[in-house]
Amino acid sequence: MLPPSRMSREEFVATFGPVFERSTWVAEQTFDLGLHETAHTLETMHEAMCKVLRSADPGRQTELMMAHPDLAGKLALAGDLSAASANEQAGAGLDQCTPEELARFQGANDEYVKRFGFPFIMAVKGKQRTEILAALLQRLANEQGQEWATAIREIECIALFRLEDIFGDRGE
Repeated sequence: MLPPSRMSREEFVATFGPVFERSTWVAEQTFDLGLHETAHTLETMHEAMCKVLRSADPGRQTELMMAHPDLAGKLALAGDLSAASANEQAGAGLDQCTPEELARFQGANDEYVKRFGFPFIMAVKGKQRTEILAALLQRLANEQGQEWATAIREIECIALFRLEDIFGDRGE
């Protein structure tokens, strides 16, 4: 991979656009802000991209939240997840839910969206479906502002995992 600061805008967006779920605007704005030689590491790229997310207006942040699919939800069943989401959900065993687990996920997902106005977002890499469901049920008790902040942190964690996949073991 070329160092990010040496990529064209098109190369950069093609490489880093999928880091934030169906929201290439984060990569586009990161590139447009200018990349320095220091933006060649996993950590500095994550920091730069998360800065764009955090500085976005709430409407734009909501769009990003809404781009995330329900975990073990209808898009997964229809096979309409992004490649990254499909891999992440499969890695957590969400594609192997029993009918009872699936019904619990779908009911809790629906309740979550009704309560907060955006889907339940969790970085599921390294997690099991039972702990994901437990977290979903627990987070239903959060206040709106608390859950908004939690969702943003989870999006940043998902982005870090996806950047790790791009940068590989090198971290740079």
